[in-house]
Amino acid sequence: MSLIVNHVNYIYGEKTAMEVRALSDVSFKIEDGEFIGVIGHTGCGKSTLMQLLNGILKPSSGEIYYNGQDISDEDFDKKLLRSKVGLVFQYPEHQLFEVDVFTDVCFGPKNMGLDDNEIQLRAYDALKAVGLRDECFYVSPFDLSGGEKRRVAIAGVLAMKPDILILDEPTAGLDPKGREEILGLIKKLHDESNISIVLVSHSMEDVAEYADRIIVIDDGRIVFDDTPQNVFENYEMLNEMGLSVPAAKRVLYKLLEKGIPVRAKAITVADAVDEIYRVYQNSGLGGAR
Repeated sequence: MSLIVNHVNYIYGEKTAMEVRALSDVSFKIEDGEFIGVIGHTGCGKSTLMQLLNGILKPSSGEIYYNGQDISDEDFDKKLLRSKVGLVFQYPEHQLFEVDVFTDVCFGPKNMGLDDNEIQLRAYDALKAVGLRDECFYVSPFDLSGGEKRRVAIAGVLAMKPDILILDEPTAGLDPKGREEILGLIKKLHDESNISIVLVSHSMEDVAEYADRIIVIDDGRIVFDDTPQNVFENYEMLNEMGLSVPAAKRVLYKLLEKGIPVRAKAITVADAVDEIYRVYQNSGLGGAR
């Protein structure tokens, strides 16, 4: 099921003294099974855009189409939209509120009007899919660690079986181990279920490693919408926007500055290591002892 954003604008406090334009003439399409990274500096409009996709906010102008229908139409079923285009907030506390984890994850399917057996089955399957320990099912979600809370928040959305899963900074505040676990979980969900993923992140490394396509937003406008390799070729423009390129690519640029003939195309650590090893081997030093 595709989601199409067509010339969307969003203005906070429109026609008031506090008017602020958050998004300007934004257009793109999300296809089935895509893994899209969305990057941009703080305040560029990323979170506003995600809330528009989920129907929490309504465009000031322009249209958003889900399965061919404008989600702003009076007769459009917003409950259906939010079950099919699931949004996981940056802070899981914003969407966890029930007395225990299992009840919390049941909320979405229950709100869809499903019968009790289906609700409980979906909740159980979702919690197992995110790898939450069984002993956590009947404790308060607020007694869990940061990483566990995020797993519960993701499970709550997965239980509705969405076509598109939007994650707004899902690794914010986590330690490196927790960050790696959450990103691994997201990749596994994408690979095994072919669900479309939209990952909002400040980490260039994360989107370089996992995304097939990157959308760069600056001052409310889409500046780039391309493959990670093509986006990160625009080193100087990204710097001007307050962004960067992945650390692996920065290392290759430094080596080039020192006259080492690497090809600075790599954007992941693994690919950068392969490139450095290639140059090392070609230098004639690879076989030296």
